[in-house]
Amino acid sequence: MKQGIHLEYGPVAFRDRSTGRLFLTRSTLVGRTDAPQTVVDGVTYPVVDVDISSDSHPFWTGTARTLDSEGRVEKFQRRYGAAGVRKEGSA
Repeated sequence: MKQGIHLEYGPVAFRDRSTGRLFLTRSTLVGRTDAPQTVVDGVTYPVVDVDISSDSHPFWTGTARTLDSEGRVEKFQRRYGAAGVRKEGSA
């Protein structure tokens, strides 16, 4: 592997903006000098704010809303009736 061409890789704290929860992981964003710092268990980490994480995403929190509660097949049958449905064996 060539030396000096790869980004620095190390521990970073990602903070969800809507919940404030911190996630500690590793990233190439560790080299950012403009990032704010936080201390977790006596260790200082750069903080990267994210808009959505698994802590606030509707799919993972169970608060996802269904916009169309009516099924597509039922909507098609209501609109076009039985005439729009092809039966097996018909050409």
